[in-house]
Amino acid sequence: MGEIKEILLIWLLQNQHTMRTKTILLALAILLSSTLLLANEEEPTKSDAKTGWNFGALPAVSFSSDLGFQYGALVNLFHYGDGSRYPTYNHSLYFEVSRFTKGSGLYRFNYDSDMLIPGIRTSFDMSYIPEQAADFYGFNGYESMYQPTWEDDTHPDYFSRMFYKHERNMFRTQLDLSGALPIENLRWATGIEFFNFEVGSVDVDRLNKGQDEDKKLPYPVDVPGLFENYINWGLIPQSEVNGGSFVGLKAGLVYDTRDFQPNPMKGIWTDVLIYAAPKPLSSMDKGFMRLSITHRQYFTLVPDKLSFVYRLSYQSNLGTKVPFYAQPLVITTLLRGAFSEGLGGQRTLRGVLRNRVVGDDFVYANAEFRWKMVRFRLLNQNIYIGLNPFVDMGQIVSPTDIEDLVKANVPAADQNNYFNFGAEKLHFTAGTGLKIVMNENFIISADYGRTFNDQDGKGGIYIGLNYLF
Repeated sequence: MGEIKEILLIWLLQNQHTMRTKTILLALAILLSSTLLLANEEEPTKSDAKTGWNFGALPAVSFSSDLGFQYGALVNLFHYGDGSRYPTYNHSLYFEVSRFTKGSGLYRFNYDSDMLIPGIRTSFDMSYIPEQAADFYGFNGYESMYQPTWEDDTHPDYFSRMFYKHERNMFRTQLDLSGALPIENLRWATGIEFFNFEVGSVDVDRLNKGQDEDKKLPYPVDVPGLFENYINWGLIPQSEVNGGSFVGLKAGLVYDTRDFQPNPMKGIWTDVLIYAAPKPLSSMDKGFMRLSITHRQYFTLVPDKLSFVYRLSYQSNLGTKVPFYAQPLVITTLLRGAFSEGLGGQRTLRGVLRNRVVGDDFVYANAEFRWKMVRFRLLNQNIYIGLNPFVDMGQIVSPTDIEDLVKANVPAADQNNYFNFGAEKLHFTAGTGLKIVMNENFIISADYGRTFNDQDGKGGIYIGLNYLF
């Protein structure tokens, strides 16, 4: 086990890129080191089943030169009742509060249970996520060119570190329900959710506080970013530039044979959902509808040790136009993190710039091995440490229709720098992840993904909770 300790610590400390991720990964490395040093290496037995309330908690501490210091914490409470269903919990309550000193933050409450209403899975989420620097890379993946030198303040072509950013404050509340149908393993699923987006240019005055003169950001009115250019060119309608609100309704069918939901070793999980945001329940000029089909499958390779899993997903507009601020949303039956959007980022294509691949219809796939390397007891808790090497891929299959607007409104010189129509193709990433899991349900996750095309960025490190699916 000593060799495993050394390998994991080296992996954590070598795979760090920014000051923000460096701080988080160092804390994770210290946590992992102390966990392994204190651990009783005897594997848990059936008598180790948990009862009553248990919880996992983590601090949120990091630093970004633009966003400032992050401070906060998350707590996940699990209620196992008399322990007869362990490791399945009766109730899960999740709280997260974190904030950057320059305004960004995450305030979230999530509740999940199949016992609140007998026979019905109930999941409720309420979140407020203010972002001073949310990502915006245009539409249709590679058809919108990414110029990294424009946000590199050491390069002669530099415009602004916020060139591909805008301000986005999102409030979301949603209730998801599902229950059994007479056909074995088939379930109905429905949900209602409310979104409110407040959108605008980056608040440069706020981000410039405390910065040296040579590090201060230019004002968007003087040096427009991509968001401002899209507005000026008419690619984002005036009715959408400040955001908007809508109620979303979803309904569908789920086929589920998983043996354990947080990390199945075998089974199938497939869902087909229709999502509608009616105009009367929104601030939009028109409502929209989307179709989502997602298939996930889990294979045991070594019992309770090693599995292979994959996910295939397709999402499509149903003859409607989705406002730009809602277009990155990925429809799911159940939230597994604070965000459900992409393609690109922690929940879809790990390593690709967040929301780099946004269009009307898209497909994506994820495949990974999940290896539970070490199991032990620590402070009367059941712990295992796992690795999950992975490959992710995705593509826009029906682009957002902007080509005519571009040709009519964008100067010819800018067209060559910003657009490359017909260039979209598969986006690939590969990487590996580390998991520290307590009582099978509290899953601390660190994933590192590397891109195969510089148009998708270089790669990314993601610290959070839970397996991807």
